[in-house]
Amino acid sequence: MSGNNTFGRGSCPKPFLQKDLFPATGGYIDGRFCSDALGASCCLPCPQADWLYPDNFSSVTQSASWINVASILCMAFVLVSYTFLSVDKTHRHYMNTCIVISVVMISLGFLVPLATKPDQCYNTITPNDMYSSRTCGVSGTFILFGGLSAVTWICLRSIGLHLQICWQVVLGSSFMWGTLIVGWVIPASGLALALVFSGVSFRFGDTCHINHNNSLADFWIPLLVLAGITLIVQFVTISYCIKVYVLYLGARSTTRGVLGLPLYGNSIRGTLSPIEAYRRIRPVIYLQWRGFTVVLIIIAEVVFFSIIFVFLDNVETRLLHDPLQAEAWLICLIEYGRKEPCTPLGQELVVNEATVVAVLVLLSLNGIWCLLLLGHFSMFTGWYELAKGIREHASFEVFRDGAGTDNFENPGAYEMPANVRNGAKTPEPAFTQISSPTPVTSKTGRVTPDYFGRKARYNPPSHSTISPQTPSTIARNWNLNQASAIPKSKF
Repeated sequence: MSGNNTFGRGSCPKPFLQKDLFPATGGYIDGRFCSDALGASCCLPCPQADWLYPDNFSSVTQSASWINVASILCMAFVLVSYTFLSVDKTHRHYMNTCIVISVVMISLGFLVPLATKPDQCYNTITPNDMYSSRTCGVSGTFILFGGLSAVTWICLRSIGLHLQICWQVVLGSSFMWGTLIVGWVIPASGLALALVFSGVSFRFGDTCHINHNNSLADFWIPLLVLAGITLIVQFVTISYCIKVYVLYLGARSTTRGVLGLPLYGNSIRGTLSPIEAYRRIRPVIYLQWRGFTVVLIIIAEVVFFSIIFVFLDNVETRLLHDPLQAEAWLICLIEYGRKEPCTPLGQELVVNEATVVAVLVLLSLNGIWCLLLLGHFSMFTGWYELAKGIREHASFEVFRDGAGTDNFENPGAYEMPANVRNGAKTPEPAFTQISSPTPVTSKTGRVTPDYFGRKARYNPPSHSTISPQTPSTIARNWNLNQASAIPKSKF
């Protein structure tokens, strides 16, 4: 102890602790913040983030994590609605479902530490990692896998929209099964590489994040590559839509009568005129503007999150290899023996508190964005109608069970069926149409429609003189009493 009253101080000045007095038996050894510039190898006490940020940093990060509770509730509502409500109420699509599941995993990564309240440190100078803390391993795995899968599904969704809008490709079951395989295999492979070659540990706050070692190659670069592909494809698609709209405005000003003509003679892969192309992509844009917005929001957050963490890793590495850059901060700590007077100097070395909190808040808001942009108001009406139907069915069952013998003796106690009039039974119609010239069909079951395109309904030209005729209105040129028809004239 070398005359010091605090265990572990050794020959190091306050508040540093001597590295040699803490054997490397567990925890994330490379996560120690140590330096040889003070003579002996001296380390800051764990957690190191407490020495670089103000006292309220831990409470602020926990408050940001509590936002994930609201996000989980929002995404649970969306997923339950996808499961139990019909397609016409939810407008569900398997890609949107996979995106919501991915965002759920990210939120779970922040909620698990809130429930377990883990210890960030293995010993006085060593942080815990996924091997020494089960909570750390679970939370870090959720965040890594959720982030990779969210970016992967966002990328696949952008590619699917691009193929349908720009190349008029019809996406079938082969594309669906292919994307389902790719959408989950890529994140699983990336997670395995990240955990094996980098691992996760407590970097700041109660949630574990990926370590600096090899993280650029096995996590950040693949994540940024997928985000870059998504941005390129998305902006190309948007540029194409803008181009089609501009050409449509020009074509409409020159040919007014083309808009009323049907789309004949052109295949889906054929050459489309500007007006026809606009008529094809307009319903797609109408259906997919929410998806466009979700893609841009999540990709912007991923890029921002990646830049901040890569910069944080570079700063940490630079300080460990060149402690002289933090000389003013280290001298301040030695002089005062506490962090409060030295916090402004420490903030100059790392990412400031406001930026870190902004990253955590943005990640926590993804679930709310999913509800606002992937959810629909019809989900609420669907649950209302479902609850109303269950209640009416229950009331009907109670009415049946509570019926006495008097009701059977008094037929007037029952409401007369609609198909009985004055004692005579009229034929019951097969279905009822309400203000609609065409039969109304309702989708039942868990059918996943194609929301990337919509078939245009054919409207006959208004100037057409062709009208259907019944057989009774067709003029006959023969006598029905004769065996064969006799023409009126030879010429």
